[in-house]
Amino acid sequence: MKHCVVIGGGVVGLTTAWALLQRGHAVTLVEREAEVAQGASRANGGQLSYRYVSPLADAGVPLKALRWLLDPDGPLRFKPEASWAQWSWLLAFLRNCRGPVNRRATERLLALGAFSQASFARLHAQAQLGDSFALRSPGKLVVYRRPAEFARVAARVKGSGAEQALSHDECVALEPALAQFEDGEATLAGGIFTAGEAVADCHAFCGQLQARLMAHEHFRGRLATPVQGLARGADGAVRGVLTAAGEVGGDAVVLAAGLHSRALAAAVGVELPLYPLKGYSLTAPIAAGHRPPEISVTDFEKKIVYARIGGDLRVAAMVDLVGDDPSLDAGRLASLQRSVRATFPNAADYDRAVPWAGLRPATPSSVPILGASGVPGLWLNVGHGPLGFTFSFATAEIVADLVSGRASPLPLDGLTL
Repeated sequence: MKHCVVIGGGVVGLTTAWALLQRGHAVTLVEREAEVAQGASRANGGQLSYRYVSPLADAGVPLKALRWLLDPDGPLRFKPEASWAQWSWLLAFLRNCRGPVNRRATERLLALGAFSQASFARLHAQAQLGDSFALRSPGKLVVYRRPAEFARVAARVKGSGAEQALSHDECVALEPALAQFEDGEATLAGGIFTAGEAVADCHAFCGQLQARLMAHEHFRGRLATPVQGLARGADGAVRGVLTAAGEVGGDAVVLAAGLHSRALAAAVGVELPLYPLKGYSLTAPIAAGHRPPEISVTDFEKKIVYARIGGDLRVAAMVDLVGDDPSLDAGRLASLQRSVRATFPNAADYDRAVPWAGLRPATPSSVPILGASGVPGLWLNVGHGPLGFTFSFATAEIVADLVSGRASPLPLDGLTL
């Protein structure tokens, strides 16, 4: 039995801790906040999109980005910084904006998504979580406003089996709430529906999994304990973590601390190509008379996702490249409010919506970084971007197998540092 230290109490760290326990290890989880899931896991889009995993970097994105930047309600904002982290990430991102590179990344993410769906099913059964975190599997509908864009995507998915291309009328028949799309204007060209995709409350899931972890005899949780550095032995191997309360030793340390992983790794000479994609969400209560979408909906052009989670409508959107700034931007929230009120005006009580902003740690390719760090004793589970909830179950299994000296259940090509 190894003693493993997991840094990070978001969905990635918690699932990693669970996977390590299932392999017979003792685990100490160290989290800087007083509660788990206070970062990107707090109020994210809530979608478990195992098949809709296209990387942000694609051939047409640089030109689209210029258009988005000129749109006051566009999905992208950029604030230049005198920061090597920002500019090196952007240069690497542009190198990934090529068709062949995007296709390879998409293939890796599709394989990761399929494995994550199976891994989630196993964890759900092992931990006996039930439906305590508003889990549903209504399927996912990606709707398109531009006929040409829809025709291009519809031609690609034709005959794929997993996805269905639906006309305007078929979309409304499947999801009646779309009848209010843009207040009845004919701006819905069609959509791509994928059955089996799920939605859930990530924050509630983390709370439930934490409770199961705390009941395990070989688990210890250290909350409100910021990690100040990594402890190294005389041989240079990482042997634990340093905190204000003292050292927490271990045979292996797994870095799963989101954006904070970057500085911790840099202190031992490991450069992680992570940059925060700042996103926003609204959680609006659904009352009698409201008509929320029951299916998980993604507005492709506006880059807004809608998911009914329990008695609330979760709306998430935007990619702001503004550095390590988690504050709520009133202008961006007002922009999101305008967009959702125009698209689904009677879906929820937007006046009572609870706003949130979070920093999603992304790699330039949108592919997470897993496994060995190059420093003995230090393992990586980082860089999930906006799909941390979706991919966490798979990456936890992969990293736990590697820490245990086993082969990865998936090829690691493109998934390592």
